[in-house]
Amino acid sequence: MPDAHDGDTAPAGTRRRRMRMFRGDSPPKGDYDHMTVEGMDEGVIAGFAKAQACGAVAGLAEQSTHLFADDDEKGLSLVKVWFKSGSNLPRHSHSSDCIYYIIGGEARMGATTLKKGDGVFIPADHAYTLEAGPDGVELLEFRNATRYNIFYKGNDEAHWERIAEGYRTRAELWRTELVPPSER
Repeated sequence: MPDAHDGDTAPAGTRRRRMRMFRGDSPPKGDYDHMTVEGMDEGVIAGFAKAQACGAVAGLAEQSTHLFADDDEKGLSLVKVWFKSGSNLPRHSHSSDCIYYIIGGEARMGATTLKKGDGVFIPADHAYTLEAGPDGVELLEFRNATRYNIFYKGNDEAHWERIAEGYRTRAELWRTELVPPSER
């Protein structure tokens, strides 16, 4: 009779999970449509338009690599994210819990500055924003889901202006930022 802790049995009605290896330099292949977008009201659309008018394009101020995603929607996922120096995120929430673990640089969330080795737990549906430090911030994003939403909410005109100003003043610098903080 197998030991209940030997990993070779699964409770009735559940699938058997296996250990899986992954490598940072070879992310999962295929289309990884993991995040639906919600909360796109007139104010959010206008805010993104303002940022785009100042040079915002996907991937300029941030880069992400999906390192791991369980086969099950309710499984675990791990993403490595790099926000470049001084970049700001719009206030938003997600439909899943998340842990950010800082692996390089620093970020400000509210009145708190998080540095290498620090982390934050963000519960599902909790709105937050993040401002990358002067050298940017690189983090690991652990989630308790492989598919979740991003819901934009509570961004006033002043916050959208800060985001647009970042693109207006830093876009050229961001194009030259090629090495993330953890590799410097």
